[in-house]
Amino acid sequence: MHWLPYRILHQSNRHALFVHFKRAYCSQRVLPTLTLFTKDPCPLCEDSKEALDPYKHRFILQEVDITLPENNVWYERYRHDIPVFHLDGQFLMMHRVNVALLERRLAKAENAGGAAA
Repeated sequence: MHWLPYRILHQSNRHALFVHFKRAYCSQRVLPTLTLFTKDPCPLCEDSKEALDPYKHRFILQEVDITLPENNVWYERYRHDIPVFHLDGQFLMMHRVNVALLERRLAKAENAGGAAA
């Protein structure tokens, strides 16, 4: 959630601002994050991104280039297995997009998000 610095607000405006933010952010569905571990070039990754196109409105795609020095841990883990996908930080699938699995996990994430709102 994004919050303005609380200390700069007058006491009388704090409650109104909180109610405004609560309505604005709590009523919106938070999309799950689908992380793609990739490198350049990666033809299978490009194929996988095309397979994800019909679902792209249901998640936020985050790409992690495993060849960058700061991603060395992921390089050691996945260098022979990309593309690899995590959904909200949990391993989901590798090598190819499993549409049935993706649909099930997205539905589960959507139901969990709807129950929390």
